[in-house]
Amino acid sequence: MISSPDQVIPAPPLTLSPPLPQEEGLNDVQEMIKTEKPHPERRLRGVLEELSSGCLRFLTLADKDQHHSSRTRLDRERLKSCMRELENMAQQATALRSQVKRNTMKDKLKLVQNFLQKLRFLADEPQHTIPDVFIWMMSNNKRIAYARIPSKDILYSIVEEEMGKDCAKVKTVFLKLPGKRGFGPAGWTVQAKMEIYLWLGLNKQRKDFLSGLPCGFEERKIPQGQNLPSFPPISLLYTKKQVFQLRAHMYQARSLFAADSSGLSDPFARVFFISQSQCTEVLNETLCPTWDQLLVFDNVELYGEAHEMRDDPPIIVIEIYDQDTVGKADFMGRTFAKPVVKMSDEQYCPPRFPPQLEYYQIYRGNATAGDLLAAFELLQIGPGGKSDLPPIDGPTDMDRGPILPVPLGIRPVLSRYRVEILFWGLRDLKRVNLAQVDRPRVDIECAGKGVQSALIQNYKKNPNFSTLVKWFEVDLPENELLHPPLNIRVVDCRAFGRYTLVGSHTVSSLRKFIYRPPDKKAQHWNMAGTRTQEPALGHPGAHRSRPTGEIVVNMEPEVPIKKMDTMVKLEANSDAVVKVDVVKKEKKKKKKKGGGGGGGGGEEVEEEEPDESMLDWWSKYFASIETMKEQLRQQEAAAAEAEEKEEMEIGEGKAGSERGNTAGKGGTKIPLDVFNKELETEFDNFEDWLHTFNLLRGKIGDNDDNATEEERIVGRFKGSMCVYKVPLPDDISKEAGYDPTFGMFQGIPSNDPINVLVRVYIVRATDLHPADINGKADPYIAIKLGKTDIKDKENYISKQLNPVFGKSFDIEATFPMESMLTVAVYDWDLVGTDDLIGETKIDLENRFYSKHRATCGVSQTYSIHGYNTWRDPMKPSQILSKLCKEGKVDGPHFGPGGRVKVANRVFTGPTEIEDENGQKKPTDEHLALAVLRHWEDIPRAGCRLVPEHVETRPLLNPDKPGIEQGRLEMWVDMFPMDMPAPGPAIDISPRKPKKYELRVIVWNTDEVILEDDDYFTGEKSSDIFVRGWLKGQQEDKQDTDVHYHSLTGEGNFNWRYIFPFDYLMAEEKIVISKKESMFSWDETEYKIPARLTLQVWDADHFSADDFLGAIELDLNRFPRGAKTSKQCSLEMVTNEAELPMISIFKQKRVKGWWPFVARDENDELEITGKVEAELHLLTAEEAEKSPAGLARNEPDPLEKPNRPDTSFIWFLNPLKSIKYLICTRYKWLIIKIVLALLLLIMVALFLYSMPGYMVKKLLGA
Repeated sequence: MISSPDQVIPAPPLTLSPPLPQEEGLNDVQEMIKTEKPHPERRLRGVLEELSSGCLRFLTLADKDQHHSSRTRLDRERLKSCMRELENMAQQATALRSQVKRNTMKDKLKLVQNFLQKLRFLADEPQHTIPDVFIWMMSNNKRIAYARIPSKDILYSIVEEEMGKDCAKVKTVFLKLPGKRGFGPAGWTVQAKMEIYLWLGLNKQRKDFLSGLPCGFEERKIPQGQNLPSFPPISLLYTKKQVFQLRAHMYQARSLFAADSSGLSDPFARVFFISQSQCTEVLNETLCPTWDQLLVFDNVELYGEAHEMRDDPPIIVIEIYDQDTVGKADFMGRTFAKPVVKMSDEQYCPPRFPPQLEYYQIYRGNATAGDLLAAFELLQIGPGGKSDLPPIDGPTDMDRGPILPVPLGIRPVLSRYRVEILFWGLRDLKRVNLAQVDRPRVDIECAGKGVQSALIQNYKKNPNFSTLVKWFEVDLPENELLHPPLNIRVVDCRAFGRYTLVGSHTVSSLRKFIYRPPDKKAQHWNMAGTRTQEPALGHPGAHRSRPTGEIVVNMEPEVPIKKMDTMVKLEANSDAVVKVDVVKKEKKKKKKKGGGGGGGGGEEVEEEEPDESMLDWWSKYFASIETMKEQLRQQEAAAAEAEEKEEMEIGEGKAGSERGNTAGKGGTKIPLDVFNKELETEFDNFEDWLHTFNLLRGKIGDNDDNATEEERIVGRFKGSMCVYKVPLPDDISKEAGYDPTFGMFQGIPSNDPINVLVRVYIVRATDLHPADINGKADPYIAIKLGKTDIKDKENYISKQLNPVFGKSFDIEATFPMESMLTVAVYDWDLVGTDDLIGETKIDLENRFYSKHRATCGVSQTYSIHGYNTWRDPMKPSQILSKLCKEGKVDGPHFGPGGRVKVANRVFTGPTEIEDENGQKKPTDEHLALAVLRHWEDIPRAGCRLVPEHVETRPLLNPDKPGIEQGRLEMWVDMFPMDMPAPGPAIDISPRKPKKYELRVIVWNTDEVILEDDDYFTGEKSSDIFVRGWLKGQQEDKQDTDVHYHSLTGEGNFNWRYIFPFDYLMAEEKIVISKKESMFSWDETEYKIPARLTLQVWDADHFSADDFLGAIELDLNRFPRGAKTSKQCSLEMVTNEAELPMISIFKQKRVKGWWPFVARDENDELEITGKVEAELHLLTAEEAEKSPAGLARNEPDPLEKPNRPDTSFIWFLNPLKSIKYLICTRYKWLIIKIVLALLLLIMVALFLYSMPGYMVKKLLGA
């Protein structure tokens, strides 16, 4: 079919079509990730390079075409916008290319997909100048189905880049129902398929309209009439046609759409090619049908040249349907494939033939609906007929009717596998058809074989299975990628033999459940242990290989004896860490080094040792946060470096192993592991042997297609599976203590109900979602476990989005009935019900039974007293003995000289511990703890044990799915009730602020700028006073008296401020509690940095006082005051980093000069005065013992300042004022005048008396 308009249409605007190579490249990358092929990041870098070069190529083309005469303004503006966007995209792609690393791969892939979406958006014309092409299928003058083809896709241009993507090509078009019937599931089925050739172009280009047709045709035209132009041909007669045979090897489909209420389907596939179609057989009740069927399409005629057929064969459409006994089949999904073509002159041999089975993604609407595993080959029938074609191997399967199986060369090679299933229990089963589930059973099916669990007699009383392990044997492909999924179905056995489906789960990949026997060539894992141990411990020389095969691990002996406590700022941007090494013998001589957050070389300051109350659990917590931040930075740097090495090196194996180890552990000891994620993500969901499978409800209704998986979950199945080739190696089945009833699940604990004490610690919440109209919340904790429901409503925290709870709760529970812990944060409301902010759910059962031992975290050090007391009822040596016994590990053997041997590892460490009185006692606990901290390095049985930790869990609200409502820092300890009782819970209650009193004496000011002009004399002066307050207490600001009429900027005050405040030493914050407004129900607590503000003002009688300058001193880090006014400079404010910094909390008393600063017209800092002040910090007790009065009052009064006579008011003492003004301003002038007058008088007297005196002399009188 050809569309060629006679009228002249405007020149097509420059079209922008998404660059296909990049799209194909993205698909390649996703396929590489899915099939776990190496180096997908390299392919992604290549895609980004193609994208940036494609964008630049478009820019050069568009630049030439920008000033075309036929462009409208919209065209020009759109082209400019496209050029701008693509230029920007090219730069981003180039920048992104350098950032693509193995660890950042998935994030960057999302960004690249955003580029693709943007390109598609830009390619769409905002204003279609040419109408689209409609194709209608008619029957009895009724419109039955249609297809709409965008005209831009078939627009012709002589420039290849500007041509529509489907122009002059034979394309397959699917017709759909018109109107509303075409939307939704009803319209997904194809009404008709057409092969169509379309061309749309200018009248003058009509000679090219047949250029894209397959060759070998003759045109039939209408005879040309008078004055009629030459029309397109009415038909084409193909003289060249090729005959083919299509073989569709339909092997298997997986993870199909559940179309029946049983949660299963009865699927069959219909294959369409050209004008033929065939169906596979129907397989009943499965979502993973293995058809293993060959469909042969004989005598398929294709037109055109042979080479065209080979390069671009027609597509095959495969549709999957669900067969229903009543009514028509339900559409389940569709996929497309292109066959591998073999021409008659080609050999049927590798590498192209026989074709390999491939996965094709099945789509249902826009959603994915499973995969099809199939292969398609299109074989040309030559002159010799079908006898030249490769024979179809294998007999016809007569049991299933005349069905051909997939030939041997294409079908996967099968092996006998045994699938062992561990049936543990069922959890959280929802009602089915309003009835509760009472007697559930689990059915397992894989590749047509399966097994059923024992029946749970009473789900409410005990939801665990009585028989733990069952197995079945099945033939599976050798290639693990082709393994069929395993289906888990839970049914409820009801009265009269009825079975109701509760839910199902499909395990799409069995790979992680396949058991592989250990390699015999490795010498009992010794060498592997040696390689991995070194980087993990952080000491290259920590151990050496002994002739006996032992590996010595030397633990630093001082770590368990020495206490490592740290006080840090809680501000996110702070790097200040003050480390306190408390060694018992050196308590009296102890010094503490302070590192300044403002930079500076902190000087050593003599200080008394902080009391025990300073060193608590929060000390560990804050220290860990800072240490882990530092480690994270180091790990990122190490990972980036390893990535670069890997790119450069050819031997990738070596580089990869190095990277894996360096990212493991840092050399620094962390007192407490603070995970910024859930503990489950750190330890692989604690699925080391017990897995949790979410059960999804059966049939997905048409309106449920958009339902999230969370909404479809109807319960959880707990269990596991192990897949291995039969028979098992003898050394496993004949191992000591091997119980054949448990198969591969040796040594699993009993699943009988067990009573457990659960201790929940809630540290704090961060970034809570506001719940009140004032943008704040009043949060409190609510905990639910089984029938226990705790609401800590009376201890709500007023108006806080980052509340510190510091609470612990003890709950007794019985596993498995009460194993799902819910911790919620509610917003307290005075009126009405409290609102749920968010909640988090923790599966305690998986943690309790995990080999990672998540019951109680292993501490960094072993201590029997103080804030760091060992909190597990079992001592490290008891835990170690139990682990060695369960894992069948030789040991522990404690030897002399602080040595312990476990398996082939020897650990060394200290052997003494101090009690509360400082007495040293011998102990093996430090050694045992050293082994536990490195239990993952023990061969065969080793795994990482959960350390003492705090986990950060996201808070979610069911009404706002997928949106995090805040984060909760917490941890959970669990203690079996049949074991010794644990000690009391750790006190993690928030630190109470300590009361302090800051006394500030303002002695003098100097060089204060003069703001006022004298009315009579024009003299510059200032009426100076100083104002001071602590940050957050502005309403309690205090002023000195006024030093009037300072003509030099000097002011004398001798004035005392007194600021009482509450202070948290660990967080370096002042704590203020006050009501936000008069309508507030209770006080709100604020934490504010400790900062003192001093300001200098010029007092005015009739107008507002004038601000002259200020200084703000951070009481924890401020520059030492200058000794004299002259030494006080602007650098004390602008260049703090290079100056020695002091803390008033260490110095207690400081005196000196500090500059007042303000900004000038150019917004630059300038000195506006200097103040001499004295800061004196006292605790509330000390202040009570030595009280002092405000200003110059009793007790401990200050002297009155010795102010010069200018500090009076002129109209009260006019004579004094005149005297001072004349004396100060005209003193030298008056002296000069007086001297000149005296000189004149003397000269006048001389001249007056000279004649008489001379006459007297002459006359001798």
